[in-house]
Amino acid sequence: MKILKTQTLRGPNYWSIRRQKLIQMRLDLQDVAEKPSNDIPGFYEGLVEILPSLIEHFCSRDHRGGFLERVQEGTYMGHIVEHIALELQELAGMPVGFGRTRETSTPGVYNVVFEYVYEEAGRYAGRAAVRLCNSIIETGSYPPQELAQDIADLKDLRATSALGPSTETIIKEAETRSIPWMMLSARSMVQLGYGVNQRRIQATLTENSNILGVELACDKEGTKTMLRDAGVPVPKGTVIYYLDELADAIYDVGGYPVVIKPLDGNHGRGITIDINTREDAEDAYDLAAAASKTRSVIVEKYYQGNDHRLLVINGKLIAVSERVPAHVVGDGKSTIEELIEQTNLDPNRGDGHDNILTRISVDRTSLGVLKRQGLDMDTVLEEGERAYLRATANLSTGGIAIDRTDDIHAKNVWIAERAAKIIGLDIAGIDVVTPDITKPLDEVDGVIVEVNAAPGFRMHVAPSQGLPRNVAGPVIDMLYPNNQPSRIPILAVTGTNGKTTTTRLLAHLYRQTGKVVGYTSTDGIYLGDYMVEKGDNTGPLSAGVILKDPTVEVAVLECARGGMLRSGLAFDSCDVGVVLNVAADHLGLGDIDTIEQMAKVKGIIAEAVNPDGYAILNADDPLVAEMAKNVKGKIAYFSMHENNPIIIDHLRRDGIAAIYENGYLSIFEGEWTLRIEKAENIPVTMKGMAPFMIANALAASLAAFVNGVDIELIRQGVRTFNPGAAQTPGRMNLFELEHYSVLVDYAHNPAGYEAVGAFVQNWQGDRLGVIGGPGDRRDEDLMLLGKIAAKTFDHIIIKEDYDKRGRESEEVAELIVKGILSENPEASYNIIIDEIEAIQTGLDKVKPNGLVVIFPESVSRTIEFIEKIK
Repeated sequence: MKILKTQTLRGPNYWSIRRQKLIQMRLDLQDVAEKPSNDIPGFYEGLVEILPSLIEHFCSRDHRGGFLERVQEGTYMGHIVEHIALELQELAGMPVGFGRTRETSTPGVYNVVFEYVYEEAGRYAGRAAVRLCNSIIETGSYPPQELAQDIADLKDLRATSALGPSTETIIKEAETRSIPWMMLSARSMVQLGYGVNQRRIQATLTENSNILGVELACDKEGTKTMLRDAGVPVPKGTVIYYLDELADAIYDVGGYPVVIKPLDGNHGRGITIDINTREDAEDAYDLAAAASKTRSVIVEKYYQGNDHRLLVINGKLIAVSERVPAHVVGDGKSTIEELIEQTNLDPNRGDGHDNILTRISVDRTSLGVLKRQGLDMDTVLEEGERAYLRATANLSTGGIAIDRTDDIHAKNVWIAERAAKIIGLDIAGIDVVTPDITKPLDEVDGVIVEVNAAPGFRMHVAPSQGLPRNVAGPVIDMLYPNNQPSRIPILAVTGTNGKTTTTRLLAHLYRQTGKVVGYTSTDGIYLGDYMVEKGDNTGPLSAGVILKDPTVEVAVLECARGGMLRSGLAFDSCDVGVVLNVAADHLGLGDIDTIEQMAKVKGIIAEAVNPDGYAILNADDPLVAEMAKNVKGKIAYFSMHENNPIIIDHLRRDGIAAIYENGYLSIFEGEWTLRIEKAENIPVTMKGMAPFMIANALAASLAAFVNGVDIELIRQGVRTFNPGAAQTPGRMNLFELEHYSVLVDYAHNPAGYEAVGAFVQNWQGDRLGVIGGPGDRRDEDLMLLGKIAAKTFDHIIIKEDYDKRGRESEEVAELIVKGILSENPEASYNIIIDEIEAIQTGLDKVKPNGLVVIFPESVSRTIEFIEKIK
């Protein structure tokens, strides 16, 4: 088998609206294309031997072992690869369960689709699944060491891809509240929400975090000084810069025992506690100086007691955790080294932050801590005897956490909340040493030893003992108080033809409200009055630019077929989804071979509408109207025919519709009729002569209306939207020259040609077409362009695109000619391959008061050429 192509889907997509993180792998089965699994000797046995856990896959049998039954009875390799890719991820600690496998129109080539948690791990799992199957097909087995390496690699990818326990805790809380999120491109920042309602976090730093407070918290001595001056109990200490200052510093803080730590350290690095001798103090100084960026060292009085972390969020104490340093407990027969190995076998322990607990590692610091207890790695502890391996209680060095939230004294709560405000942190981790957290600090000689910015949440979310605490909830409450909105209105537009005009008109209508509108189209990304980026920007990356921009209040997004197939949508749901039409264009590309399959692609937009939103559907297009059955939100239709049965039935049910009636664009809501404007007074309709432009205006007006734009503003918008080359380049751009007129339109498929033809038929005078078609279209599509042109124009000039898209020169032109002659053997035509030469010939040939219609490859180049000769 051979992998032909792998795509990563990240939003609502062709395969699933709800399961948005999918790998799509195009797989050529090659030699086993015609061989089901039961015809491959030893395959079932080899698969069960290497992956017995596949017994848990129900598959379509809806019971345990269902998938293996299908393998035993006979199923094709694409289906098997799908299940193995899922199982490999499961074995590496990434729970997944959704998959689909479908044969393409190319015999033996399948689309294998399966869920992932992390992109790189998902793609790796697909490759590994193919490798495993190939091995069993060829040899009857897959080496266990290879499987072990696959699982290890997947675990490594999981660890490197994970966002960190604190960030993931906040993201999961956001997801439970339907708050969207996305990664930003710098400094591991995460954006919650969209547009103007976005908030940013970096681990447990938020956009509310005071830079002065963060800087102060990093200055441990400065923090103590501020707290001491405010009457908060803190250790007596001083800062030194040289070893020869150490003895005086110890004397100044009251003598031994002392704590020595770096001035600007973190995660417990370089800290030594309970120092009682000069020799230990000098070793501790070296350790602290090495861990300090400035080689500045703090010497503090050591206070007896247990280490506690008090978490304060938005001025309120949320959780308390007692932290116990990494340690082992004796059994009367094992050495400390053996006890460490046994402790690290706990499945809750992992490397770094990839599990609830961290494995205990042995280094110079650990050996020093053991030495001060009179122990070494070979010591056998008595049963129940405890040996510490770290002086500090950080979870990142193997410590454990015990929840004490319900035990803390009320005065200590007050002290912690006050300390966070004094330092100026919205999220603060306050480290307290006290022999008894249930009593006020000042009664038991307890102190605040540090205040930390960006504190970790792991100890509170998953304590070793006690109740887990939802500490992410208060963070979200702080960022979005009183359930403030996290989203902005998203209006998505798709269809075969008319997308760009409808998108631009819809954005124009919304701008009448005074809001900042960001929109994407085939000619650029726009924010308000300005273009951000020129070019075809109808994919998810371009939509992301709009959704990430902190000034955008409304997003209007043109969504083309290609982006939806390659990556899915950039958003999880939309408020309004407009589907204009579905026609035979781009068929044969991306495994979309039929117009019904294309309708499913376009239908992604309708299905992605949220339950409170609206799908705007074309009642005159049966494929679009059929999409209503899969819509989870509400439905509104538009139609050029007031007697359309779908419209009549919809209005009978008190639905909303936009209809072209008696020369007016009108909105019907139940028994009410709101006339917007006469078509002839709306510039985009070309004085009412372009039916498809009327349909586009109906769709845009209806989309704005159902999303709350006032009808008067809609009227104002349609009257003032001018579809010129500056506003909508390549969309029915009409140029009035001295003796004739020129129409430029980017139509490049049969439906587009027919739509423009409906306008051309109303033209009184000579009608000349300069036509062509993209080389990657099917032969029958190019011939159909010729047939339509023969019915539309008095004379035809056939040109070709500069980009042949895999065809030979003049091949496209010859197919178009075949279509022309099949419709009208007497048709007047000639072939001029070069686009500019063809345009110039058409302008020279057209009769006075005639119309030249140009379907260009390059809209900008064509418009520039016409502007020069005006």
